[in-house]
Amino acid sequence: MSHTTTHPPPSAPVGLSSIPADIPDTHIPPPTTTSGLSSVPADILDTQILTRLDGPSLASATCASTLFSTTHHHHHHLWSTICHSTWPSTATDHIADIISTFSDNRTRTGYRSFFSQSFPLPTLDPTTLPPPSPPPPPSSSPATELISTVDIHYRNIPIFTKTETTTTTGDWFQFSPFRIDLINPKNVFTTPVILSGDATCPEVMENVTLSWILIDRFNKRSVNLSSIKPVSVNRHWLSGEVQLRFGSILAGDDVAAVECRIAVVSGVSEHGNMQLREVVMEIEGMDGKCLDGRGSLGILHRVMEGKRGNGVNRVEEGRRRYRRYEEIKREKRESRERKSRVEGTLDVLCLVFWLCVSIGLFFVLIVKKFILKRD
Repeated sequence: MSHTTTHPPPSAPVGLSSIPADIPDTHIPPPTTTSGLSSVPADILDTQILTRLDGPSLASATCASTLFSTTHHHHHHLWSTICHSTWPSTATDHIADIISTFSDNRTRTGYRSFFSQSFPLPTLDPTTLPPPSPPPPPSSSPATELISTVDIHYRNIPIFTKTETTTTTGDWFQFSPFRIDLINPKNVFTTPVILSGDATCPEVMENVTLSWILIDRFNKRSVNLSSIKPVSVNRHWLSGEVQLRFGSILAGDDVAAVECRIAVVSGVSEHGNMQLREVVMEIEGMDGKCLDGRGSLGILHRVMEGKRGNGVNRVEEGRRRYRRYEEIKREKRESRERKSRVEGTLDVLCLVFWLCVSIGLFFVLIVKKFILKRD
């Protein structure tokens, strides 16, 4: 006879008897739900997020996300607001109408195209070693007029804004030194800024910013030729006027570097207000001579058609190019001086040699004549 013995199940270890048998699997992912920026309502994205971005941040966002790119294309007011806040001179109806024509009707509004051309520095740096290759020939004809939009800020507060149109077709412009002057020499522009009597040049240098954008409305091109912050500040020892020097280093003929120099001369009124007495742009070669309008227009046309950077560290990059340009300029000046000294020394040696030869010949003739007389 067989029998089966049934054993009771082993008891659970102490402390685990309260754990339920059906433990849920925590590694199973939850049901998929919409998340990220696509879940943000469009009105919140437009009014609360995108409006808080500056120009470079908005440009980076549009490149990183198709959602931003689509949104900004249908809401060009974001770019117009950024341009108007960055450059108050673009808020006039005349300039706004010109900027609206910069649109390519595909992916960029007029204001975005204008910002991408006017905010960064030109990519071509003529101060690099070895020199960069010459840019390709321009694909369009030079502008028949140049529109200057200029904005000066003091501690991020606009104190001077002006637009100026310069006709480039006349002989007076073509063959005269290139110069755009925004303030009549007989007048001064008084700003609301109050300067203390002990204001130093470094203080003024860090607090003043300038933007000078040249616009070619026929070719839909623009470029900012300012270094944003001054590259040098000097105070006149007698008059006390402060000269702030802005500008950019451009590639001239055969990629030789030239300086687009922007000078701002300021003083202080009787009541302590900062006065602007001169705001002028010139283009100067390494020899210190100002270029004429025809040559300057060709350089500006190539710069407008050239590539742009990304706008990162543009102030530091502008100052670096200016320092390097001054070094190259000083090296060439010292080289010319050494060459001039060597040539001068050779001239003196040649003069002494011929003088010695002449004296020797004269002495020989005198001796020969004396001998003939004795004979």
